[in-house]
Amino acid sequence: MMDKWRLLQTGYLSAYTNMAIDRAVMLSHSKNSVPPTVRFYGWKPSAISIGYFQSLKDEVELDACNKLNIDYVRRITGGGAVFHENELTYSIVISESHPSIPKNILESYGRICGAIIKGLNNLGIESNYSPINDIISNGKKISGNAQTRKIKTVLQHGTVLTDVNVEKMFSVLKVPTEKIKDKLISNVKERVTSIKHILGEEPTFNEIAYSMKKGFEEEFNISLVDGELTKEEIELTKKFENECFSTYDWNHRK
Repeated sequence: MMDKWRLLQTGYLSAYTNMAIDRAVMLSHSKNSVPPTVRFYGWKPSAISIGYFQSLKDEVELDACNKLNIDYVRRITGGGAVFHENELTYSIVISESHPSIPKNILESYGRICGAIIKGLNNLGIESNYSPINDIISNGKKISGNAQTRKIKTVLQHGTVLTDVNVEKMFSVLKVPTEKIKDKLISNVKERVTSIKHILGEEPTFNEIAYSMKKGFEEEFNISLVDGELTKEEIELTKKFENECFSTYDWNHRK
């Protein structure tokens, strides 16, 4: 019998709600209340997420974000600051002890990224895993990923870039000087790509999500079944959003 995992398609939500859902699902799964879960989502308004160990004021132009109506939030995963706008974001929550997930962190990144690689292939895009946490196509980054392991549970989430606005990205990320900013913009344009750039057109969010769903099913030999957040997860999401992700103390902590 093929394993059945839960698929959540939560659409476009605020940065605070998105991060709260990922944490709520992680806690719920750790208590065996829900099966392994894959989620696809977007960000509205656009947002910057910073890694757990980063300083918000060192990474983000807060005035520019406020002016442009761009959210900012601290993740529970590590890594660097990420501008979320034209993308599909995925998350997977699964037990550390699940046979599909290697104990070795690097190998587990590779395994989960394999699902995204297969999803991109379904769209006609060849790509490969670039350790530790990138997926590249034609030598350029198309996906960045971050993972944490807490309460014996793995949470990995990552981006699949549908388009890139590098100038806007660097208007809200902190860069020491204009001279360095110009260099970074040209550097990122050379190193980063997107679905639209490769295909010459941008499939709809739902088309990309469908391809990614198939990618996860192929990689893990499972069936993803459409589901919804449980009552407990909805309550936890509200709690985590109000008491953590939307708060000044959480986002501005050193």
